[in-house]
Amino acid sequence: MSLARFPISHEQIDLVVASFYARVRAHPKLGPVFTSHVTDWPEHEAKIARFWRNAILMERSYNGNPMAVHAAAGNVRPSMFEPWLEMFDITLTQHLPPETAAQWSALAHRIGRGLRYGLVQHDAPKGEVPRF
Repeated sequence: MSLARFPISHEQIDLVVASFYARVRAHPKLGPVFTSHVTDWPEHEAKIARFWRNAILMERSYNGNPMAVHAAAGNVRPSMFEPWLEMFDITLTQHLPPETAAQWSALAHRIGRGLRYGLVQHDAPKGEVPRF
């Protein structure tokens, strides 16, 4: 019995990740943010594919802390998650069956909300309640 959240292959995950980051690099606002941090795109894409394999297929091939990485970047803002998720959803619907795309999208949006909230908390001055 598989523990996967939904059926998907390694190849499908790799395709979505590669296609998505091609979009990101071309995006006028997100592209410069990513390229200021990513120096090895194939390695970055492999790491993110491992993240998704962990999140979807319950593999244990990813070891990292996305919240800490995004907060430490210094130029990642909560408002960037909306266009990021829009592009991710477009990529999912282009490359996956509708049900699989919807399931992955729901997971990505849940993770995105957590990261966005974490960045708001991280950026808020001590003692101040963050505003959305």
